[in-house]
This record gives sequence, structure tokens and C-alpha cells, in this order.
Amino acid sequence: METYSALRQFADSWGLVFLTAAFVAIVVYTFRRGSRDLHRDCADIPFRNDDAPGDAKSRFRRNANRTEKNLEDERESG
Repeated sequence: METYSALRQFADSWGLVFLTAAFVAIVVYTFRRGSRDLHRDCADIPFRNDDAPGDAKSRFRRNANRTEKNLEDERESG
């Protein structure tokens, strides 16, 4: 039972530190500078459709208007 006690004590102390550090890292990653466009683009995914794609100015939406014909033309030319 001594191994169990040692592992339990290690998990109680360092597990808390690890989970706290992981939480802080996730929050910092989510709210970092420059991520607003990415998050806005991801939030708009359910509202996109074939007739009216999202804002063409966004750098994350470059490929929104690509169709099968465009892809075939690219394959033939390249």
C-alpha cells in the first residue's frame, strides 16, 4: 500500500499544479492577440451557405468560393 500512498501524494500535489498550468495556458491561447479573426470565422461557420459565402476580405475564408470546377481547372493547369 506504500506505492499507492506515494502515487496518491504525488498526484495530489503535482496534479493540481499541472491542471492549473494547463488551464492558464488554454485561457492565454484563447485570448491571445490576433486570434479575433480566427474565432469570428469559426463562429460564423453555421451561418455560411453556398449562395452567400462569408466575408471575402477575411484571410481565413480564401477557399470558401472554391468549387469542384475551379479545383479541376487548377489540377489541369498545375
